[in-house]
Amino acid sequence: MIHTFEPVYDEKSKILILGTFPSVKSRASGFYYQHPQNRFWKVISALAGWPTPGTIEEQKTMLLENHIAVWDVIYSCDINGSSDSSIKNVVSNDIRALLNKSAIKTIYANGGKAYELYNRYCYQETNKEIIKLPSTSPANASCSLEKLVAHWGEEIRL
Repeated sequence: MIHTFEPVYDEKSKILILGTFPSVKSRASGFYYQHPQNRFWKVISALAGWPTPGTIEEQKTMLLENHIAVWDVIYSCDINGSSDSSIKNVVSNDIRALLNKSAIKTIYANGGKAYELYNRYCYQETNKEIIKLPSTSPANASCSLEKLVAHWGEEIRL
């Protein structure tokens, strides 16, 4: 499978949040974190003090106005459904090129698998450390929305 949509960023973006690869729902919608149980948009809106965005355009606006870039580590891979544990044959995105076109200073991983894949496939090219945050995925059901906001808020200051 090939990642079919672009990163969200502009030249003012200061932080980059990386996922692994879009879920089935996100691939169908053509945008990040579109599974209804994924808590990404609720976490970011809580940190930014914004209402949870209801449309993709509102999601993009919230990200850019808060200087947040979003992308995924993987450009292409073999994957079963949305299961990160099934990912094989990874080709990474060119994270270094994105860093060169923006003011990004800090990179965050949305979950352990994004952290692992970034370190395996991208760190050599970027020489930038990544900070691991707990995943907003519904697969991380043991972490409540309140705990996610608290953990993310300890690292990300908007």
